[in-house]
Amino acid sequence: MICVSVVVLLFGMLAGIAMGIQQDFTLAPAHAHLNLVGGVLLFLFGLYYRVFPAAGATLLAKLQGWLHIVGAILFPAGIMLVVLKGHAFLAAPVVGSLLVTLAMALFTVIVFRTSRA
Repeated sequence: MICVSVVVLLFGMLAGIAMGIQQDFTLAPAHAHLNLVGGVLLFLFGLYYRVFPAAGATLLAKLQGWLHIVGAILFPAGIMLVVLKGHAFLAAPVVGSLLVTLAMALFTVIVFRTSRA
């Protein structure tokens, strides 16, 4: 998760620099969601699983991680599609946000289970 997060953050930062150079901030919402949901949250999940390795070794944690990775890429990509191409692409950010929310709910369960151990 940590390795994926730094790649996502690097891509998000480069996208932000490109927007700044072009002085076109149309895709700022996609950029922000990519960095925060894709980069920062994924990094924090990875850190938690490093601190509590038993929590990260579970099948639930693996499912949570993959759901979050897919959702965290689909969500900002979907925002970008809606901004650039219109509401015909609204399903992409909706599905992405639901995947991220489901992943966060799973992470909540994992944290509560781990805190009782």
